[in-house]
Amino acid sequence: MTSAGQQDTAELRAAARHLGRRRFLTVTGAAAALAFATNLPTAGAASAAELDGRKIAENPFTLGVASGDPLPGSVLLWTRLAPSPYEPGSGLPAQRVVVEWEIARDARFRQVVRRGSVTAHPEYNHSVRVAVDYLNTGRTYYFRFKTGKWISETGRTRTAPSAGSRVSSLKLAAVSCQAYHDGYFTAYKHLAKDDVDVVFHLGDYLYEYAVNSVGGARNYTDRTLPALYNRETQTLEDYRLRYALYKSDPDLRAAHAAHPFVVTWDDHEAENNYAGDLDENGNPPAEFLIRRAAAYRAYWENLPLRSPQQPKGPDLQLYRRLKWGNLAQFDVLDTRQYRSDQAYGDGSDIPGPESQDPKRTLTGATQERWLIDGWRRSQALWNVVPQQVNFSQRKLDLNPVAKVSMDAWDGYPASRERVLAGAASAGIENLMVLTGDVHVGYAYDIKKDFDAPSSKTVGTEIVATSIASGKDGAEKPANWETYTKANPHMKFYNGRRGYVTVDLGKESARADFKTVSAVTTPGAPITTAASFVTEAGDPGLKPA
Repeated sequence: MTSAGQQDTAELRAAARHLGRRRFLTVTGAAAALAFATNLPTAGAASAAELDGRKIAENPFTLGVASGDPLPGSVLLWTRLAPSPYEPGSGLPAQRVVVEWEIARDARFRQVVRRGSVTAHPEYNHSVRVAVDYLNTGRTYYFRFKTGKWISETGRTRTAPSAGSRVSSLKLAAVSCQAYHDGYFTAYKHLAKDDVDVVFHLGDYLYEYAVNSVGGARNYTDRTLPALYNRETQTLEDYRLRYALYKSDPDLRAAHAAHPFVVTWDDHEAENNYAGDLDENGNPPAEFLIRRAAAYRAYWENLPLRSPQQPKGPDLQLYRRLKWGNLAQFDVLDTRQYRSDQAYGDGSDIPGPESQDPKRTLTGATQERWLIDGWRRSQALWNVVPQQVNFSQRKLDLNPVAKVSMDAWDGYPASRERVLAGAASAGIENLMVLTGDVHVGYAYDIKKDFDAPSSKTVGTEIVATSIASGKDGAEKPANWETYTKANPHMKFYNGRRGYVTVDLGKESARADFKTVSAVTTPGAPITTAASFVTEAGDPGLKPA
């Protein structure tokens, strides 16, 4: 471990000694000791000196613009001021900055419909978000930010259709797993040009692992990354700087500027394979919760999330529901924050009494009830569940009792059975699960009983491959034949990088798996590796 990393760990442990296992914000002095534990700028900070935007000498909009969580007549706009994004403090003093914004019907801003100003507080790393309401439903808008002489790039976004309105089509994209050190974000360059209504990011927006001076597999020859990136993220400053590195990528910036995103996390936004308040290294929960609070704070600061998702110390309610007229309901899950610890460790194992314990949960009881209650009230044709880890059974070998991943739903079969029983009791006919995490593309038929291949198909699962994680990958990984034989409900398996688009219609849904040939070198073309259709009222994937 580097000396900086040792210092970070020492600081975490020193703070943890003063805090309880869970509700550490109730401890006297904790909020003052931990900068990330405040929910709003303090009175003193809010009255601190204001920096005149005209005094900012370098472009502060280096991290681009973004929008997210489209609602009927409303959308969330985001940017962050960072004239020197790779430096602590991002090149700005600890002063607040007024940022103007405007949203228009056209890209030249001749028809501006709303404008205003918002304050970029140093406590939030000079990030800003604006929930723009009273817009027309179901239409495209353009937006930008200004401070001093600087004007951001133009973003394009859209609002959702009005609640319950008749909607004939929706095209979404699903993405996940973008390890900067594993390659270029080429798939985002293509996604920015794709004609989609909304992008669902299914987790691992960043990775906590060290990034060396040449950007790992990117192998830069035209730049040298600062040494502060060559260590694992631990503190709030570490996570903030890591987001700056990722969000400065031009292809990721282009995708955010082109489409509204709906985001959810997996594990690497905080730490690999964590479960609730337990990290993978067996550190004291109070210590890990401090790190988790820093990770959650930086996540909220850097992504287009609305105010209900603002963290409170180590907690952030990320699960939420969005609707697209009468066509689709999206129940966005968080399968990381509330889960039981993985059975038999974090890896693969054969199922046993520990993993099959009916008390075990991947979602937590509250989120599970919220999901099933939402299905019971749903009037949508398609009920889509964007979430993180492999939902369908995935046997990893051909043995009579096969190993499965203890980090995925296979490690929590009782939790999966309750969710599927809830969908059945709610009368959900067109269930679709969107998944990330595994760095490959899968297409599954979701079975009522995965151990009986002839049992009823009750939904479909579309697994988006990674943007960069896993480096270039292969069309047919070494275990391709084993997996496809062991899992007859697996209709597709491809190990290249890319993304997936899903066209939802009144009669059917079509999934197109789009891949690039390489990410360790930039500029690879995009191809459609496979396409599948599932018909409304008749679950099951068929080649398109």
